[in-house]
Amino acid sequence: MASHKEFATAGKKPGLQVWRIEKMDLAPVPTELHGDFFTGDSYIVLHTTSAPSYNIHSWIGEKASQDEKGAAAIFMMQLDDFLHGAPRQFTEFQNQESVTFMGYFKSGIKYKEGGVASGFAHVVTNEVDVKRLLHVKGRRTIRASEVPFSWSSFNKGDCFIIDLGKAIFHWSGSESNSFERIKTTDLAKDIRDNERRGRGDLHMIEEGSEPEAVIEVLGPKPNLPSGSPDDVPTDTKKNNVASLYLISDATGSMTTTLVADKNPFKQNMLSQSDCYILDNGGNNKIFVWKGNANADERKAAMTSANKFIKDKNYPQNTQVQVMPAGSETTLFKQFFFNWLDKDETTGPSKAYTIGHIAKVVQIPFDSSKLHDNISMAAQHGMVDDGSGKVQIWRVEGGAKVPVDPSTYGQFFGGDCYLVLYSYKAGGREKHIIYTWQGRKCAKDELGASAFLTVDLDNSMDGAATQVRVTQGQEPPHLVSLFKAKPLVVHLGGTSRKSGESKPGSTRLFHIRQSSTKATRAVEVEPTASSLNTNDVFVLKSPNSLFLWKGKGATPEEVAAAKYVAGLLGGTATEVEETKEPTGFWAALGGKKDYQTSITLQKTIRPPRLFGCSNKTGRLIAEEVPGEFTQLDLAPDDVMILDTWDQVLFVLIILKLDHSRLVRQTELLKISRNYYLNSDPSGRRGIPISTIKQGDEPLSFTGWFHLGISVWVWKQLGDALNISHAFLQ
Repeated sequence: MASHKEFATAGKKPGLQVWRIEKMDLAPVPTELHGDFFTGDSYIVLHTTSAPSYNIHSWIGEKASQDEKGAAAIFMMQLDDFLHGAPRQFTEFQNQESVTFMGYFKSGIKYKEGGVASGFAHVVTNEVDVKRLLHVKGRRTIRASEVPFSWSSFNKGDCFIIDLGKAIFHWSGSESNSFERIKTTDLAKDIRDNERRGRGDLHMIEEGSEPEAVIEVLGPKPNLPSGSPDDVPTDTKKNNVASLYLISDATGSMTTTLVADKNPFKQNMLSQSDCYILDNGGNNKIFVWKGNANADERKAAMTSANKFIKDKNYPQNTQVQVMPAGSETTLFKQFFFNWLDKDETTGPSKAYTIGHIAKVVQIPFDSSKLHDNISMAAQHGMVDDGSGKVQIWRVEGGAKVPVDPSTYGQFFGGDCYLVLYSYKAGGREKHIIYTWQGRKCAKDELGASAFLTVDLDNSMDGAATQVRVTQGQEPPHLVSLFKAKPLVVHLGGTSRKSGESKPGSTRLFHIRQSSTKATRAVEVEPTASSLNTNDVFVLKSPNSLFLWKGKGATPEEVAAAKYVAGLLGGTATEVEETKEPTGFWAALGGKKDYQTSITLQKTIRPPRLFGCSNKTGRLIAEEVPGEFTQLDLAPDDVMILDTWDQVLFVLIILKLDHSRLVRQTELLKISRNYYLNSDPSGRRGIPISTIKQGDEPLSFTGWFHLGISVWVWKQLGDALNISHAFLQ
């Protein structure tokens, strides 16, 4: 079948392409007007990355006709076929757009009344004789709707843009917050720079200080009502629950068979030759995984999803995402336990890739360039090179007891520890408190470790970054603190003099070097299935001590293994993989299968940023779309940065008054419990950090476009100052 003439340029270069459906045909929308949508129309949006990878979106306005909706579905299917089934497909509805879609329009999207049937066109002109009023809603996903040009459209709680063509006024209600004002400023600037091609003057006005030019067009200002909340309270249960179905048409009509009714799911439930529906309808989302389906099956995927929605009596504006094998979205993968991408292996690995929308080549670690390359620092989870001051205490009897410095770097599973790391950055001394919690520690010590962490933080004026670490989940920076020595994790036992427990008669330690060149030795179950061809192991039995070298072992790992052997007492017999003596296998209880595949790459998943608020009395959690910047860190909210291997909770403190600090601390607890308990993937035990505004480590700032600026934090204390600055 011949492809549409508009597809000739589709996906040829990275970027965004937008078409409006006009009389059942496609008409390109000028780049300057991307983000403008007529409410009576339907659109096709294609986002292409340099990988290349593709996202196709159909956007449906609230007043679009059924014919236009049908045409959007057909064109999306044809474009998918033109790109050989590689794209991910999304259905978008006005006011219900996905985070992925909103991320393309960082300044926000604008809804315009009318459509092609009313004679309205997407045309860039030099005409500046304009008179319209835009009502701006949202704190992170910004949507601006055209409303009647009258004071009756205004309220005290929101921001509005009074667009007079040559003059663009940003009007802020007296009850609007500083974060909304900043976002509205960004949108006003976008109107000037794109729609007006740089023509027009921007003006900031506050409720009650309207200039004569505004009064002249709107008339005398009456008393205005208060605004309504922008956000919808978060329903944790709905967001978290999903079911998995197999789609089949073997009988001649489509049927769905339940595969699993509870997540997290196992990846091996998906067969490459079949299609599946992941039902997250309670959260208004349906996912279709089409594996390596043929062309006919790909075309039927969206039809299957729509029939499923109808059969389930879900709302017509339920979002649908369709994806082939290998192009799964983050939202889809989060419902699976330990999802592995192509070429990714289990366990810690030695190389990484990262991509916000598409994968890109990893940045190799170089400790000498940490402060010059903050993206590298974030990728590798490094604050600095670990050359600062280290102090360690063991939790004992509700108090912290200093640990002998000669044993620094050894952690026992029956204990809890506090590790204080102090370093210089930006001419200031900064601190990180690692709270290491053993899997076999007593419950009272577990609780005491949390209280002692807060006390230690308070002794430094609350400026420290707090990181909770579960045994076996040590972050790279903690591993790097012990200089030439590896970090050694004992499976159980304790280091206290009054309570040493006798270790097992047979012990096995797994030694691995990270991408930052630091090594970690973790005690594992003494069985042959624990071995890994990529690494080095130390095996101690009552009568022998072996150092086993896998085929992928490095000299640094061998050196670390010799150090561990010294801790266990004696000189180890070095054993090459495939040349093991009988006594080696006997000590492990006999031969068993173990990982023999070479560790390739472990994908660093795109980071996700959420803002949490409870001003309405219930928790509201909203994801920040697109590539985020410092200006997305909202005052008065707790921000959550999820980098998959770590979750970082950010407490924003612009004014250190006691009542505000208490409110934010309580919100932090609520947000932490919500986020960890609602994780669909079932992640447990990953490092949790609490970071204070103004003391962000490189491992945090490197995830943000342009990093974190002290100047911006200072300006955020006065939202008007920063809004005026960004108008320039």
